Amino acid sequence: MQEIVAAVLVRSGRALLGHRHPDRASYPDCWDVIGGHVEAGETPAGALVRELDEELGIRVDSDALGQPFRTATVGPKLQLDVWVITEWTGEVMNQAPEEHDRLGWFSAAELSQLAWSDPEIERLVGDALAALGR
Repeated sequence: MQEIVAAVLVRSGRALLGHRHPDRASYPDCWDVIGGHVEAGETPAGALVRELDEELGIRVDSDALGQPFRTATVGPKLQLDVWVITEWTGEVMNQAPEEHDRLGWFSAAELSQLAWSDPEIERLVGDALAALGR
C-alpha cells in the first residue's frame, strides 16, 4: 500500500482543489486534493509540508498540523492521510502545472458538479468543509 498525504486548504468557506493535468498517467482530467507520496525517511506531516511548498509555494508549520483529519483507502493501493489546513504563509500559486493544470476554490454546494479522481475524495472534502461549519 502506498502512503499518500494531502491537504484540504480552506479559506472563506471554500476548499482549494487541483485539476489533474489531462496528460497524467493516473487519474487524468479530474479534480483532486493537493498532496503527494511520502518519500523514504519522511514523516507524513513532513511530506505534506514539502508537497505544499513544491506545488503551491506555501509554508505550513508541521508542528501545528497534529493528526490527520481523516485516513482513507483510495482505490486498491493507496492509503490517504488528509489534513484540513486553514492557516499558511504565502500566496497560493500553481507551481506544478505539469501535475495540476489549474487550481480552484469550491464551496460544499459545488463539489457534486466536479469530476473527481475518486468518490472518496469528494466525501473527504465535503466532510472537511462541514467540520468547519461551512
